Amino acid sequence: MSDLFTDIKSRLQGNARKIVFPEGLDERILTAASKLKEDQFVEPVLVGIQEKIEQKAKELSIAIDGVEIIDPSTYPAFDEMVAAFVERRKGKATEEDARKILLDENYFGTMLVYMGNADGLVSGAAHSTADTVRPALQIIKTKAGVKKTSGVFVMVREEEKYVFADCAINISPDSQDLAEIAIGSAETAKLFNIDPRVAMLSFSTKGSAKSDETEKVAEAVKVAKEMAPDVTLDGEFQFDAAFVPSVAEKKAPGSVLKGDANVFVFPSLEAGNIGYKIAQRLGGLDAVGPILQGLNQPVNDLSRGCSSEDAYKLALITAAQALDASEAK
Repeated sequence: MSDLFTDIKSRLQGNARKIVFPEGLDERILTAASKLKEDQFVEPVLVGIQEKIEQKAKELSIAIDGVEIIDPSTYPAFDEMVAAFVERRKGKATEEDARKILLDENYFGTMLVYMGNADGLVSGAAHSTADTVRPALQIIKTKAGVKKTSGVFVMVREEEKYVFADCAINISPDSQDLAEIAIGSAETAKLFNIDPRVAMLSFSTKGSAKSDETEKVAEAVKVAKEMAPDVTLDGEFQFDAAFVPSVAEKKAPGSVLKGDANVFVFPSLEAGNIGYKIAQRLGGLDAVGPILQGLNQPVNDLSRGCSSEDAYKLALITAAQALDASEAK
């Protein structure tokens, strides 16, 4: 795990990105912001009433000296933000609506990112996934050619690193969705210095079983290969055929993957969520995420049961995503 974040920190050294935290009164967020400010890999921004945040930090003996705090109700560029929001929503919100909506910390924080006043956002310590993702989908929106955002976990055990997707967002993805998830997951893998080898998972290997579910995955493989022919990708695979060389040799001898996959795309949210938790709890792998992918700018969602360390790490990942996006331009 330490190697994973050592790589990210080395990239962010001297390239700190501004990450906004809408939940400025949460103790875990205050602790993470304090550490981020001290380490200087990320420039944290807290959203909320300055006096309340400073008082809370003082009560908890958390040093937030120098951490930027922005209060939506007194934000000097609020009128400009309202106008930008109305324009972005294209008739779905009046100016009056916008003035109310943008007092919500998640909408306000997302607009800071959209308007270029922050590079990314981390929320979810005290909000649901929907509260975090909805503003992102309405304002930042998905990249061209991507219909939906998706959520991945990086699974780490000593020197081993894998990507599991989608484990957080899409309940029943269709073939197009799965193809997009696969390509996005390959890009996310590169962020962590993983050379992606993508396996599209099912309960069948290369037609060993036939059903609507297996054919959906087989079709997703075709779509993904057409969309991104340079990505090393194949399926459909049972997990053992994707991961164990001796099984791969028997079940899929002609595949480009030889039991050496490191990015695993699950056929449904049910399978993905169960799969990553089994790997975490029985396999002893650390689960980093969920990391959202497919958005024009990085927004990531914490679990409400997260620790301050989780918030700290997800901020580093969000900053790395922002840096990667800026370097790609």
